[in-house]
Amino acid sequence: LTFSFQDVVLLRTAKGLRDARIAPARIKRVLARLKAQLPNGRPLTGVAIGAEGNKIVVRDGRSRWNPEDGQALFDFEVAELAERAAPLLALKAKAARSTDEAEGESRSADDWYELGCTLEVSAPAEAMSAYRRALALEPSFADAHVNLGRLLHEARELEPALDHYQRALAARPDDATAAFNRAVVLDDLGRADQAIAAYARALELDPALADAHYNLARLYERAGRETAAIRHLKAYRQLTRGR
Repeated sequence: LTFSFQDVVLLRTAKGLRDARIAPARIKRVLARLKAQLPNGRPLTGVAIGAEGNKIVVRDGRSRWNPEDGQALFDFEVAELAERAAPLLALKAKAARSTDEAEGESRSADDWYELGCTLEVSAPAEAMSAYRRALALEPSFADAHVNLGRLLHEARELEPALDHYQRALAARPDDATAAFNRAVVLDDLGRADQAIAAYARALELDPALADAHYNLARLYERAGRETAAIRHLKAYRQLTRGR
C-alpha cells in the first residue's frame, strides 16, 4: 500500500487520540465532524486535536473548540509532522524541477498536480509553484485552479484566488467546491450581493453544503431579509444535526 502525506497525518492523529483512550468509533465520528466544521478545503494539518479525559478539543491558532463540548488536556499537534517533513518535500520539489530542466519538461500536468497535493500541507509556496506548472501545461485543469485558488485565498491574495476559482468554473461549471470557494472570496471582499448569488449557485450544485446555508443566513440577516435568513439557518441546522 502507498500512503500519501495526508494519510500519514490522519493516521497519526487517530493514534494520538487512541493513546488518550478515546474509543475508535468516537475517533472516526469526531474526525468526520471536524472535517465538516473546517472551512472548505482546509487540511487537517492546520489544526491541533487534543483530549482531556473523554473530552475532545480542537485548537486553531488562538481559537479552541470541542465538537463534543469539552476541554483540552492532551495536546496532539498534527502540524508537527508537516513541519518535520517540510525539508524533505522541498527537496522533492527541487528534484522535480531539476529533472524537468534537464529532460525538457518531462512531467505532465497530472504529475505536477499530484506533487502540488503532496506539498500543500508543509510547503504551500512550493505547492503553488507546482500547480502553476500544471496549469502552464493544461490551462483548463480545474482541480489545479481550485487548489491554487484555495492556497492564494489562505494567503489573503483574494483577487488572484477569485480569478482561479472563476477559471475552474469556466472549465467545469458544475464544480460545487469551486462555486462555494468563489462565494467565500466574494464574501471576504465585501461584495455581499455577488456573494449571495454565488452561494445560491453553489447550493444549486450541492444542496447539502451546510456552510453555504450558514453564510447565506448571515448575509441575508445583514441585508434585513429575515425570512430568507431564517430559511437558510434552518437548513443549516438540519444538515448539521447529529454531527
